[in-house]
Amino acid sequence: MAQLCRFYHSISKGLQAFAILKPSYPFASFSQAFYQTLSLPSSSKSQYPPLNFEFDLDDPALLQFLQLLKKDDKHCLSSLEPSKDLICSAIWVLREDWKHALRAFELNSYCNDEKACNLMIWVLGTHGKFSTAWSIVRDMHSSSLSTHQAMLIIIDRYAYANNSAKAIETFNFMNKFRLTPDQKAFRALLTALCKHGNVEEAEEFMLVNKNLFPLEIESFNIILNGWCNITTDVYEAKRVWRDMLKYCLTPDATSYSHMISCFSKEGNLFDSLRLYDQMKKRDWIPGIEIYNSLVYVLTRENCPKEALKTIDKLKEQGLQPDSATFNSMIVPLCEAGKLAMARIVLNTMVEETISPTVETYHAFFEAADYHGTLEFLSKMKGSGLSPNKDSFLIILEKLFKLKQPVNALKIWAEMKKYEVVPSCIHYRKMVEGLISCRWFIKARDFYEEMISNGCSEDPKLNKILQKEVLGSGDKRKQNVKKANSDKV
Repeated sequence: MAQLCRFYHSISKGLQAFAILKPSYPFASFSQAFYQTLSLPSSSKSQYPPLNFEFDLDDPALLQFLQLLKKDDKHCLSSLEPSKDLICSAIWVLREDWKHALRAFELNSYCNDEKACNLMIWVLGTHGKFSTAWSIVRDMHSSSLSTHQAMLIIIDRYAYANNSAKAIETFNFMNKFRLTPDQKAFRALLTALCKHGNVEEAEEFMLVNKNLFPLEIESFNIILNGWCNITTDVYEAKRVWRDMLKYCLTPDATSYSHMISCFSKEGNLFDSLRLYDQMKKRDWIPGIEIYNSLVYVLTRENCPKEALKTIDKLKEQGLQPDSATFNSMIVPLCEAGKLAMARIVLNTMVEETISPTVETYHAFFEAADYHGTLEFLSKMKGSGLSPNKDSFLIILEKLFKLKQPVNALKIWAEMKKYEVVPSCIHYRKMVEGLISCRWFIKARDFYEEMISNGCSEDPKLNKILQKEVLGSGDKRKQNVKKANSDKV
């Protein structure tokens, strides 16, 4: 068992190394992204998939299976008949390495497992391997498996890849697989496009297809959410609000929630409160999201007492404040440099047995000095939330902005302590930051280490470093010559 544990540790290190080689995919958010993808057809905001995806990552058989996959022992692999659950668990562990994940999937002797197919399609789509993903869809269709969820996953992954045309083409192609696109699938397409920033394309598609899919408040709310919470474009959000009225659609509680969220992000306290009052006059009970938006805008506009009263009002309505409620105070307080007050809110949050989130600590990383940063790194780990790659990116950006290269180098050393393997983005941030502080020799060392770890070269950085490092070398030679001539 000890040997298997050591192997699992080496697998983890290997996957982390892969993340260095392939920086273009946001691996830290894979789990959340997958759950959001599978939740597409539902209007629920749950992060969990409608399918029963439960992975037993502590299963000793999984470790043995991964070992055989890594060794590419074809003889042993061909004699295996892994269970469906084991294959899905292996695909999930190897989701950052699509080739090995696909190898595990191809050992599925059952050939009728919708769950494994959907999971593999998501992994392939995330890595842009759509031709292989489509081949799995065709195999599912020929095996009389339902391809409805698989098609929605492909639509979402095309949107993720910023290819809205292909996402729309896939939706129109559903008829080929005897899947008549319905209102549910239509909303799923709009959601996928908006979620990944293609709000304009989603709105255009909705209006062009109004004869097939009559305009309704639910579809407009998806577009409104895109302008309000994805792109945060108040001008476009107001326009969509007016269009809803033009098409004789009455905004509902969800519409108001999106608009209040948008106004609060822009620091528009007046319109946030105005819409909140309108909701109450219409006897709509505001949800927790609306109260969180009001807490944020009140805190941002320097009304912390009123923000606290809003939290009390929230409780009076029978709602319970959550981590997002307290983050709505902590984030703007940290942005304003009011660290002492943010600490008080954090203490209140803990006293009410509400666990801080990654967002909570990231807000403090933005505001704290070097020693405070170390303190919150320790607190973050102590709370069970180990600092991730984004955590250290935030810290490094802040330190270089403050022209503190020495502290940045110390934080780089701290990354190893927290078992965070630097990615290409971290290396580039260090090289660019050190250059901005005119630490050219050290920047060159990091650049060379970056290239040796498999990151691609940056012609611009290379040119700057060659010029500055060689230039400083020539100056040192000139100084030595001048010193020797002075001695003579």
